[in-house]
Amino acid sequence: MTEPKDTLYANPLAQVDSFSFDQQVVDVFPDMIKRSVPGYPTIVNMIGSLAERYVSADSNCYDLGCSLGAATLAMRHRIQNANCRIVAVDNSPAMIARARQVIAADSLDDIPVAFIEGRIQDVALENASMAVLNFTLQFIDVTERPALLSNICRGLNPGGVLILSEKVAFQDPPHQELMTQLHHNFKRANGYSDLEIAQKRASIENVLIPESLSVHRERLRAAGFSSVDVWFQCLNFASIIAIK
Repeated sequence: MTEPKDTLYANPLAQVDSFSFDQQVVDVFPDMIKRSVPGYPTIVNMIGSLAERYVSADSNCYDLGCSLGAATLAMRHRIQNANCRIVAVDNSPAMIARARQVIAADSLDDIPVAFIEGRIQDVALENASMAVLNFTLQFIDVTERPALLSNICRGLNPGGVLILSEKVAFQDPPHQELMTQLHHNFKRANGYSDLEIAQKRASIENVLIPESLSVHRERLRAAGFSSVDVWFQCLNFASIIAIK
């Protein structure tokens, strides 16, 4: 089945509203994220590989900001140990509804998935061996980020891991401008027009707040993680592994 193409910003808009994960975004999300985020399929695939390595028997995994369940599926298909459960959380009703359909259609059914429609800040992690924030933290208010990461660390078992993927900012202005230009070139190469790029940027600029890798590292260590470093980066998108 062909994925619907993202054309949400293809025509001039009289008013560009703030970006939200509503039904129209859900309908085109797989196409949108693959054409917008360099390395996204690689990151998702590696989340599965990391689950194979780190998820222990009789433990929980958390997909925080699960969207359509890509990371949930990646973990579900690679977990090797018995009696594991995945908790998938998202505050978008449209996302949760579609994610439920995706998991219901999955051929693998021996690892249960519990869905929670709500704020990830309000979820208390328990007996967790792995947690995933796959391009989720960037949408959380900056003032709430430290407490969220501390909550995740508390809920992880010793040796448990957090995978944090984010759009990142750079402290050097020329380098920030270069990465922005290269990211726009990436989008153009994937078929987005200059109009689409400009309108999407206007829609998301006050909703998605990126931070530097140094800020992420410092915050994760302050939250209690003992080992923190980048395992993937392409342009202004990166993924960090933090080990408790």
